[in-house]
Formats: sequence, C-alpha cells, structure tokens
Amino acid sequence: MGLDLYAGTLTRYYSHNWKTAVQQWAEANGYSFQKLAPDGSPVVEEELTPEEVRSIQSAVERWRDSLLDAIRQNKEQPYAPWTEDNEKPYYTDKPDWDAFGAMLLVAACHTYGEPVPPTVKKGWDFGEHPLIARLAADKEQVWSLFRGATWWLPLPDAFLFQAPLPTDGTAVIGTAGGLRKELEKLNRLAWQADEDTILRWGETEGYPTDGVYGPDGKIDAASLQEHTEYDTQSLAKFAFSLFWQAVRFAEEQQVSILLDF
Repeated sequence: MGLDLYAGTLTRYYSHNWKTAVQQWAEANGYSFQKLAPDGSPVVEEELTPEEVRSIQSAVERWRDSLLDAIRQNKEQPYAPWTEDNEKPYYTDKPDWDAFGAMLLVAACHTYGEPVPPTVKKGWDFGEHPLIARLAADKEQVWSLFRGATWWLPLPDAFLFQAPLPTDGTAVIGTAGGLRKELEKLNRLAWQADEDTILRWGETEGYPTDGVYGPDGKIDAASLQEHTEYDTQSLAKFAFSLFWQAVRFAEEQQVSILLDF
C-alpha cells in the first residue's frame, strides 16, 4: 500500500475528482492505470452526478463548521471557514512510505544529536526505529508528523487534536501552519537549505531508477537493477520537498493536506 500526498479541497478528495501522480504519469505516457484496494482488488470509481457532488460538499461544509465551532470554544477570535468546492486546483505527489520514514529518521537523529544512518532498507518498518519511536513518545517534542497526523487543515496556528472525519472513523489532525513550523525546524536542524534548493529536491533526489523504458514502451531488461537499500538523505530530501510544496500550495489556496494510502 503506497503513500500519496494530496493538497486540495475535501470535497474534491471525496468526490474522487483528482488523480495521483502515478495515474497522471500513466495517462500522459499512454499506459493503463488501475487503482487497487488494500486487499488487491480493483477499485471502481464511478463518475458522480452533480447532485451527488453537492451532497458531498454540503456534508463536508457541515463537518468543517462543526469542527471550527468546537475549536472556537478555546479561542477568542474564531477562524473564518475555508472554501469547499469541487473546482479549486489541487496538488499531489508520491513520497511513498520509505521516503516518508527517511524524513522522520533524519528529524529524529538531529533532534537527539545522533548520526543519520547512510542507508535504509527497502520496505523498512520505520515506526520501529528506536529514535523515531523515542521522538513519537517525547512529551516535550510534539511533532504532528510523529504523532500519527494524516490531515492538516488550512489554519495558521499550530495545534493537534483527534476528531471524527466526515466519513466513518477518526484521525489525528494538525494544521498547515503547524506543519510549516515543523518543516522549517527540520530544515534548520538538518540542511539549512533555501527554498529554491528545497524545490529542486523533488526532481533531483529520491528513489533510484529500477529500469529504463525502451522505444517500444517496455522496460529494457539490460537496465533492470533491483534496489534493496536507499540513500537515507536523498529519500529524506525528496519527501521533504514534496511536503514543503504541499504546505506552500495549501497556504496559497487555503486547502487541506491529506495523506492518502
């Protein structure tokens, strides 16, 4: 089960009116694409009617207003509700779990003054790493990224809470303002990079290529190389760049950020 990063309206997300980075690449290059459920079965997404989309938007707006009312009880000045619709642009990319874990590992190592391991294994269980587990449990170091947050709402102040979602279930929810502060802190600890450099990492860093496509559209067998380990810093910078871009987009558009998996 992969990890995608989405920044956009919740209405658009729940209406399935967005395409993952892999889906966009496949369509642009003439390949078929099929979403799979966690059990491996195909996901069939039917196009919604305008009435169904309006119903989703209304449900999301009711959820938003109820949530802001609850937050207002602890604030003198209420937050203005952000706009929900099915038309605002969205941002998405695919850090996947290994790069996300590498970013957390770099943050944890620098927080506690420990050296960053040069590599991480493909498919590693980053939650079991002692330093990541330590920072996740550290009551004096509250990072939404380490506390299981999967949503960040378009609010400027930094706080973290657990709440019901518009659909079934609950989630740990942070804010875009809080996530920005965490990313800025990580950058100060680890890299001290300027924004232009951070943005380039999304193109220059990340996962190594497993194979090269030939002119016939098929993988060149001679180019195949199985990677069992990844460069920790490269993966961390790649994931950091994608999260940075998501936060910047969310602040510009006043939309939420979600982890999709």
